[in-house]
Amino acid sequence: MPPSSPDDGACGPCSVEEVLDRIGSKWSVCILVAASGAPIRFSALERAIPGISRRMLTLTLRNLERDGLLVRTSYPTVPPRVEYSLTPMALELQTALTALTGWAERHRSDVAASRSRYDERPA
Repeated sequence: MPPSSPDDGACGPCSVEEVLDRIGSKWSVCILVAASGAPIRFSALERAIPGISRRMLTLTLRNLERDGLLVRTSYPTVPPRVEYSLTPMALELQTALTALTGWAERHRSDVAASRSRYDERPA
């Protein structure tokens, strides 16, 4: 892909494709949806997102924080308590993510049936 120019919808060094890649990854969507109600702790995120490894959760949280979608708040307690909450930018994204995940929930059986029909076709 050629470098972005100011006229192609890019935001500095971030292309639209890079931003969509971040917010469109399955783990990012799961984390942003899980954190939508209130600040959430790492362990609660781990429980709320089946199949995510600790390493992937940590990496995705760092990337979302770096991109300005999450705020990490550390409390000086023993043991340390860390919470993640959505930024105003992520809250703006929340409507689209809720619609997207709702659509996926409503149509997952349709997609599974379509896949079965496709896979059963003669070659």
